[in-house]
Amino acid sequence: MSIRRVFNLVARKAAYAAGTPWTFLAAVSIVVLWALSGPVFKFNDTWQLVINTGTTIITFLMVFLIQHSQNADAAAVQIKLDELIRANAEANNELLDLEELDEERLEEIRREYERMAREAGDALERARRCHGDGRKDDQRHDRADEPRS
Repeated sequence: MSIRRVFNLVARKAAYAAGTPWTFLAAVSIVVLWALSGPVFKFNDTWQLVINTGTTIITFLMVFLIQHSQNADAAAVQIKLDELIRANAEANNELLDLEELDEERLEEIRREYERMAREAGDALERARRCHGDGRKDDQRHDRADEPRS
């Protein structure tokens, strides 16, 4: 088994374990026990160093674990989005490699989609004004205003 596969397996299991309520409860318990032991050790420098060192090491390792998990999740989401764009005949295929475009082109595309969103919102507003908004809530309110028999 390659080192990459081993790392992926360990990282996935560690990320899952780190996100469980039991792990959180264990971490809180360690902090509480450490705090309660303060008077025994007279709150000395070594007592403080224990929690500082422990949390620093765990934080250092978790940064890499979180980054690995985010990279894997982002890649999976990107592939899924690419497939949805590719499968839709009317989609803009330029969006398939959007993350590879330069900032200027990204800004142009963003402005174009903002314009399309405004136009869609304006069209929806015009349709609501012309035909009412067609919501069922309005029909319920209309019936509620009618006298009961």
